[in-house]
Amino acid sequence: MSLDKVVATPAAAVADIADGSSLAVGGFGLAGIPWFLIEALLEQGASDLTVVSNNCGVDGAGLGLLLERGRISRVIASYVGENKEFARQYLAGELTLELTPQGTLAERLRAGGSGIGAFFTPTGVGTLVSEGGLPWRYAPDGTVAVASPAKEVRTIQGRDMVLEEAIVTDVALIRAAVADRSGNCVFHAAARNFNPVAAMAGRLTIVEAERVVDVGDLAPDAIHLPGVFVRRVVPLTPEQAAQKRIEKRTTRGA
Repeated sequence: MSLDKVVATPAAAVADIADGSSLAVGGFGLAGIPWFLIEALLEQGASDLTVVSNNCGVDGAGLGLLLERGRISRVIASYVGENKEFARQYLAGELTLELTPQGTLAERLRAGGSGIGAFFTPTGVGTLVSEGGLPWRYAPDGTVAVASPAKEVRTIQGRDMVLEEAIVTDVALIRAAVADRSGNCVFHAAARNFNPVAAMAGRLTIVEAERVVDVGDLAPDAIHLPGVFVRRVVPLTPEQAAQKRIEKRTTRGA
């Protein structure tokens, strides 16, 4: 594999993503999501996708675009968020949803990237997370068609803990503030939350970067994600890098 991982366009970077692929997607709400890789995948046409992400975008933006086109069949996320179409598809039985506690989701991704098959955590013990019965998929009549299974609970150091399996996906789509040509990445502020762990979990990790620099320009101690986890880097134009949205804008008078 070449040390120069730069790919010219988002379309070229996602061209070989197949129907039925699983995707880990970075970002939190709309902060730090890979806008242009998602749009390129929308145009590429892959369907029956399993998406692992903190949430699934909002109506008309981010992963919400793939949802609206019916490209996603299963989601592993920590909350439904501001996406009404996400909620509608889930409640109508059109989408499988595995809700996972937010910290557990992040650790499942990190564990997958670290080669750890599963881990025990106290989060979720004594709830439907461990006991089973969370509605994963509804039937059209509103009954539960598929429910989550019970998980192993073990007492460790005097505390009950539930076994959670790691997540490894076919592809990861990531947004970085800066990347070098070998894929070493730096993230800005809130974008650092799910992007590094999602990148680690992907067998094929694709990064869209607001700025691409030469190898050696990033100080080793400044790197948040080593390039060993990254296969492709897509440079954004200054105009693309400046296009950022927020979920809700709240202002107050002077």
